Amino acid sequence: EVQLVESGGGLVQAGGSLRLSCAASGFTFADNAVGWFRQAPGQEREGVACVSAIGGRTFYIDPVKDRFTISRDNAKNMVYLQMNSLRAEDSAVYYCAMVFLRGTSCRQAWQYDYWGQGTQVTVSS
Repeated sequence: EVQLVESGGGLVQAGGSLRLSCAASGFTFADNAVGWFRQAPGQEREGVACVSAIGGRTFYIDPVKDRFTISRDNAKNMVYLQMNSLRAEDSAVYYCAMVFLRGTSCRQAWQYDYWGQGTQVTVSS
């Protein structure tokens, strides 16, 4: 059974930082792309960042470029999202997700297969 468990969310002031973690199990972690999504109240869920299985290639949406960093530790089956210079508009529930996708790409039109339960990030302005 695929399981993705996020942690690290919380309340932070604008300009601050948070690091989200996701523990993965139930699949061959190193062979698949993983990513982070977010959903703010009243908005659709959107892909934020992803990292490929091969080569660790990353992709970021424009609003988070140069502020967020996604990384993966295949030895620990973990994926992380380091979020710096947080803004009020970054407030959302953040979800870890995986897609059965090998290779050097990860975006897959943001069509992912499995999701975690989410962790709340609130940025106060």
